[in-house]
Amino acid sequence: MIGHELREFVDHVMDRRVIDDEDVRILQREILHEVVLTRDIIDVLVALDRAVADKSPLFADVLLAFCVDFSVWESRPTGRIDRDKAHWLVTTLSAGDGPTPLAQKIAFEVVREAESCDEALVSFALRKADARISTAPIAQRVILAS
Repeated sequence: MIGHELREFVDHVMDRRVIDDEDVRILQREILHEVVLTRDIIDVLVALDRAVADKSPLFADVLLAFCVDFSVWESRPTGRIDRDKAHWLVTTLSAGDGPTPLAQKIAFEVVREAESCDEALVSFALRKADARISTAPIAQRVILAS
């Protein structure tokens, strides 16, 4: 369940179809500052990433940090992505028309940060990384693969 302030934030963003730097500051400092993150909150923020095309780069940084911190360090089992968390993350990150570039990066960074990770999320993160490499121009493939 999400709180009233986050719901109002989502309504405000969806009305404008923009997430600017000030919105990100409000989200961090006023809305989620002292809130315990939950799957519902992460789901809402990932959905905003999919729904809003005009986003501040700060939003990507904040969402990435929230997702990694929550998934790896704040939810039990700490440091591990078990089958349940992996299934939830894959479902959340791939919803709609598929994962956004940010959702792909989140999956990769969660796998990288976790002490251990269920194969479903590892496979998802690597499959998306392989797709980025195979569709990139030849010169970029060398950079992406390294």
